[in-house]
Amino acid sequence: MDRLTPAPELVVSGRRLVTPQGVRPGHLFISGGRITAVADTDDAPASADRLDAGEHYVLPGLIDSHVHFRTPGLTHKEDWEHGSRAAVRGGVTTVMDMPNTVPPTLAPEAIHAKTSLVDGRTLVDYRFHLGLDPARPELLADLDAQVATSVKIFMAGHHTAPTVVRDADQLEKAFAAAAAGGVQLVLHAEDDALFALLDAWWGEPGSYLEYEARRPRTGGIVAVAKVLELVRRHGTRAHILHLSSAEEADLVCAARAAGLPVTFEVTGHHLSFTDKDTRRLGARTRLSPSIRGVRDQDRLWRALRHGEAATLGSDHAPHTIEEKTRTVAQSPPGLPGVQELAVAVWTGMRRRWPQEEPDAAAARLARHLSTQPAELFRLPGKGRLEAGADADLVFFAPDVPWMLSAHDVESKCGWSAYEGWTFTGRVERTLRAGRTVWDAATGSFGSYDGRLLDAAPARPAPPAPHPPNASARPAGSEVPHP
Repeated sequence: MDRLTPAPELVVSGRRLVTPQGVRPGHLFISGGRITAVADTDDAPASADRLDAGEHYVLPGLIDSHVHFRTPGLTHKEDWEHGSRAAVRGGVTTVMDMPNTVPPTLAPEAIHAKTSLVDGRTLVDYRFHLGLDPARPELLADLDAQVATSVKIFMAGHHTAPTVVRDADQLEKAFAAAAAGGVQLVLHAEDDALFALLDAWWGEPGSYLEYEARRPRTGGIVAVAKVLELVRRHGTRAHILHLSSAEEADLVCAARAAGLPVTFEVTGHHLSFTDKDTRRLGARTRLSPSIRGVRDQDRLWRALRHGEAATLGSDHAPHTIEEKTRTVAQSPPGLPGVQELAVAVWTGMRRRWPQEEPDAAAARLARHLSTQPAELFRLPGKGRLEAGADADLVFFAPDVPWMLSAHDVESKCGWSAYEGWTFTGRVERTLRAGRTVWDAATGSFGSYDGRLLDAAPARPAPPAPHPPNASARPAGSEVPHP
């Protein structure tokens, strides 16, 4: 060891460390909750504790930048104790929580109040997305980065959306103010006026056979087109959440290729289910945006494989069974997903692309669930296995088959749309700041001392990716879902 490097308190060894330079054998030296070195040999003092990951992948702690942990006001269906248990059991060590609580998180003082409710109750580190107050879009021009670096805008309403921006002038002002303040916008991009027009014509849906048609892709296409024009006009950084259709993906990819600072997220449930599942499962996969067809699902998988999507998110949005078994019109959209996200995506990758080297799949998982969300949302110390980074680690067994049951669900709501699925790959151990917060061997959790993260300095917008080679895209051999 270099004499300037502090003696490690813990050495994590493994043959599959997923580092920025690739998958490699090695040893992580950890001191004070941080990685101090990534070494080829273990020359640490005998006094250091040691963990051997063996043939498991050692991933950087995963980041779910899209969760609804329901605090304050909606804790009958989720809270930070349960939500963070679900997170670490799924390998997630950092989350970004959404503002649609009761009351909604629309101002800096609401962020401070929310932090006081979370402190001492979370196994994960965290940041908050601030919500846009449509009456005060000018707040975005002077937003303190230590309060929030990102602001959520709902362009369409649903059961828990507190403020929907329907006025074009308000939306324009928000984009202009966000550009002036260097704020990252995150958007539920569906057009509320279009949906209202359809609702007035059709009336309320009577069954889940009709649900996807009542919330069609045109709502997303229209909203994404509006977002792209505002980004072009103001240079605002915009991240489209839970993008659901092939057309939306093509629009955003074209805008990126043209140099616009716009990115998008793909969710585990849009990769895992189709509209046929919603007809069968009903409220369990009633979502907003709705689950679409096989063609759309295939396009989202291609976006993941070719690096067009920036992040993976769960949109973890639990509701109680009682809420989910109301009428079709009254059942709220959303499902729990932070626990299932990584294993659902891993299972899908291995089944869709069986010839792909597992190391390539592991690197993709780390890129979309660690490195890129850390960069996009300015999360210091997160997303990489390298010296100076936080010692957030996941031991992932890539080939273990297992079936999810309701007994496995950590979310307070107590159910999962993935119940009965046979997954490939399992999280065996999760460490945050060098300490175990989930151990599958014992079924035990760690300390509820996760912290609110500071914001890293702003970085220039990343360059637009090169358009992928269309001939390299997998075609008809892809299955609808894992």
